[in-house]
Amino acid sequence: MTSPPFPATNQTLLLDGPAGALEVAVDLPEPEDARALVVVICHPLPTEGGSMHNKVVTMVARALRELGATTVRFNFRGTGQSEGGFDHGNGEQEDLRAVVDWVRSARAGDALWLAGFSFGSYVSLRATEALQPDALISIAPPVSGRGWDFDAIEVPEVPWLVVQGDADEIVDAQAVYTWVDGLKRKPQLVRMVDTSHFFHRKLIDLRGAIQHEVKAWLPPA
Repeated sequence: MTSPPFPATNQTLLLDGPAGALEVAVDLPEPEDARALVVVICHPLPTEGGSMHNKVVTMVARALRELGATTVRFNFRGTGQSEGGFDHGNGEQEDLRAVVDWVRSARAGDALWLAGFSFGSYVSLRATEALQPDALISIAPPVSGRGWDFDAIEVPEVPWLVVQGDADEIVDAQAVYTWVDGLKRKPQLVRMVDTSHFFHRKLIDLRGAIQHEVKAWLPPA
């Protein structure tokens, strides 16, 4: 299978990946809003039902498209139509690299941001040093209790937003705040009151928080 061209309309396609085909969804902004920006978004833990169709992932994509970004969601190996099997965040970094390489090959002049929700934020953060995105968005990063090693993560000098719900029942919110406090270079941190892991009844608030915080990072329209 050869890698397809980057689509000019909203499209779901299969891309060559390190473990076989990767299922990728590309969504474009309204033409009058379009900016030279592509955001690749990583989904939550596939062994717990996470996929590129997760409602937090799709809301992150919507928020960014409304700001003029082209968004690229994809399924990690073993999820949906993506081939292969779960690899505890290691092979998933290679999946992300394959998607990013494809985007950069096709949209070489565009800025590239990485975003991730939960497990997806872990994968995108671990891959950041190698992939050198222009900005980062991390939603509910699972810094404790799941076995993911955040201590070795080296985040480059790029704009970075972390959004965390205070009432998260899966990720320990206080552990996230303590982790952020201990970082040499701190991200912009948004603490969302009375907000669960999956942002139940708070998705519109999440959209607004993202748009407010990242607006200053956008390339010109």
